[in-house]
Amino acid sequence: MTTTSEFTDAPEPTSVANAHGGSVGVVHTQFMDFDEPLHLSSGHTLPSYRLAIETYGELNADASNAVLICHALNASHHVAGISAENPDDIGWWDNMVGPGKPVDTNRFFVIGVNNLGSCFGSTGPATIRAETGKPWGAAFPVLTVEDWVRAQARVADRLGIRRLAAIMGGSLGGMQALSWAITCPDRIAHCVVIASTPRLSAQNIGFNEVARRAIITDPDFHGGDYYAHNTVPRHGLSVARMVGHITYLSDDDMAEKFGRTQREPPEGGAFHYGYGVEFEVESYLRYQGEKFSRYFDANTYLLITRALDYFDPARETGGDIARALAPATADFLLVSFTTDWRFPPARSREIVQALLKNAQPATYAEIDAPHGHDAFLLDDARYHALMRAYFDRIAVAIGLESLTELQP
Repeated sequence: MTTTSEFTDAPEPTSVANAHGGSVGVVHTQFMDFDEPLHLSSGHTLPSYRLAIETYGELNADASNAVLICHALNASHHVAGISAENPDDIGWWDNMVGPGKPVDTNRFFVIGVNNLGSCFGSTGPATIRAETGKPWGAAFPVLTVEDWVRAQARVADRLGIRRLAAIMGGSLGGMQALSWAITCPDRIAHCVVIASTPRLSAQNIGFNEVARRAIITDPDFHGGDYYAHNTVPRHGLSVARMVGHITYLSDDDMAEKFGRTQREPPEGGAFHYGYGVEFEVESYLRYQGEKFSRYFDANTYLLITRALDYFDPARETGGDIARALAPATADFLLVSFTTDWRFPPARSREIVQALLKNAQPATYAEIDAPHGHDAFLLDDARYHALMRAYFDRIAVAIGLESLTELQP
């Protein structure tokens, strides 16, 4: 069945603590080591590699209830629950995944995988290279979304999962879901693409390049081999995050949060006109940038933003998205948000129109939410009701009508 819908007047988000449903509790990072070489789109080969993962819920007897969650730029395998390694670290999609939540872990076996090239446990630029005994650094090979999909498929193989009930992701995660549908059509039943796009616009590539230049021109970058110099290009990373963060929020959201509110001058004096942090929005962005620079790897940022730039499944079909999507056999759910100007609804509609042209099953929801691109991470009642209903439908399709069927 093909349906199109629009949700309007979405309410304000609530906190994760108030989200309907419970927590998956304390979760441990698991590691999978692969000795089979991974041939990359760039022509390079990773002879071996490690992937960090987390899983929630129980895999049923016929392995039909698995859901793979693909992460966006600065996220990781830690999708839900409380990290055993860091009790202050709550999963980045904890309001979406858990017992009784839209992606219900009483029903589904949910998998989070940290992508290759990332800095949260999987093999990446900071990993020690066996051939040299030193970090890969700038020598780490260029990666694409398709490379991540090939690596994720090996995780599914290792877990004994031939076909995923669903693959789901927002933003860059949505690109991975699309790639799965095209490159591994027989391995997924449902494809959930949220706040995403079939390719970046020139403007988006431009934002990424400004962020990369901030990092590359930082004196502490040292051509990507800053590990050997015991430095971190914190200033460049901070600016990169500030640029990115502006694009994740809507103008209305920023106006409501900060407006033109100015901070009080420092005691005993005035601001140095033009140079100090005078506006609340400046203070917020600097805080976000500095926090990001303390935990994220600069080379990882460069790799992942390039993978964003390169993603274009219609490149091989002369720009024809319908032809690119022709191999897909999954049912699709696409969700966009009206104030998302980074990946606006028009980009999701391109995918929907291509699917309709191919007579492929698709459901589309355009949600009127004021929070910009970040809306896909927030606890919006109508958005979550939509996701709950869709995953209810998946559960029924694979015979998981009861919420407690998988519980002891």
